[in-house]
Amino acid sequence: MINKKKFQSIEILLVEDNQGDIDLTLEGLNKNKVRNNVNVAYDGEEALDFLHKRGKFANVVTPDLIILDLNLPKKSGREVLEDVKKTESLRLIPVIILTSSHAERDVIMTYGLNANAYVTKPVDIREFLAVIKSIENFWINIVIHPPASK
Repeated sequence: MINKKKFQSIEILLVEDNQGDIDLTLEGLNKNKVRNNVNVAYDGEEALDFLHKRGKFANVVTPDLIILDLNLPKKSGREVLEDVKKTESLRLIPVIILTSSHAERDVIMTYGLNANAYVTKPVDIREFLAVIKSIENFWINIVIHPPASK
């Protein structure tokens, strides 16, 4: 049986302020030439404007998946996660926390705010790309996303 999911593209919102991590994440997602559309928000306020379709983001497509750093300027990843999970039209979108924090309090807090996964960023480039590949394999190629996120 052919996995139709592998031939479908999804919309991803990457919320990250570190250009090096953005580049590595995009490289990891594009390595297999997957036909996903990735938008980048560089801080928490921009992410919320994107998600709520405010200003220059009025006509964007709602993402099927959010990859969110915790430590962001303007509004933290925690604030973005809390807003997403409290907003009826956004709450079903899977949110993957991708952060350098290993702090137990961050893990507990983000799962308490209904994050779907908590992943720490490896320092090694190859390991970082492997983590992105794992995210892609599971959250893009395997998981069925809720239709409400469209």
